[in-house]
Amino acid sequence: MIKVLNGYAGIGGNRKLWKNVNVTAVENNKEIANIYKKNFPNDTVIVEDAHLYLLNHYSEFDFIWYSPPCPSHSEMRRCGVYNSQNIPIYPEMSLYQEIIFLKYFAKKTTKWVVENVRPYYEPLILPQVTLGRHYFWSNFYIRKRDFKDEIAIGSTTGVSKRYGFNIKDEKINHRKDQILRNLVDPEIGLYLFNQSMKGIKPIFNYNY
Repeated sequence: MIKVLNGYAGIGGNRKLWKNVNVTAVENNKEIANIYKKNFPNDTVIVEDAHLYLLNHYSEFDFIWYSPPCPSHSEMRRCGVYNSQNIPIYPEMSLYQEIIFLKYFAKKTTKWVVENVRPYYEPLILPQVTLGRHYFWSNFYIRKRDFKDEIAIGSTTGVSKRYGFNIKDEKINHRKDQILRNLVDPEIGLYLFNQSMKGIKPIFNYNY
């Protein structure tokens, strides 16, 4: 069975359609991690800093998916600075640290992908592909494909019919629409996992 590391797992949007996998999910928010565990009771769920967990455990997995926090990179948050909804913050550079780390230190047999939103700035490392609203960096070839460019916000009650998540009855100190907003489209998660199994190296600016 394929051993998968799912970092910054959230409630598991990217993981929803994976089958026959042994998943370790890392999420630092205990309440959100508990929801993930309800959705995927057979996964190992670790409440910890995913950035540090990768550094210490990267060599233990066959497939690695990392989705570091996106707000500091997003155009939406940047626009909020100019209408006084947000204050300016530095972009979180753990995104690029993880891409570089996996590129040079992941085992040759390990397939990996790092996901984030399209940023408001020119990316410091060009992504391999854009799918929907997201950039993807990886060490395997990803064929371009169109997906619905849709945010799974649903309502503040916490229901996303399209992505198949219902958290309306969860008692948490977190905005439910924001949790749903952070979901990766499960169809994209499955598509990339299947692409990784084909074993085709990327044809872009990485040197392997």
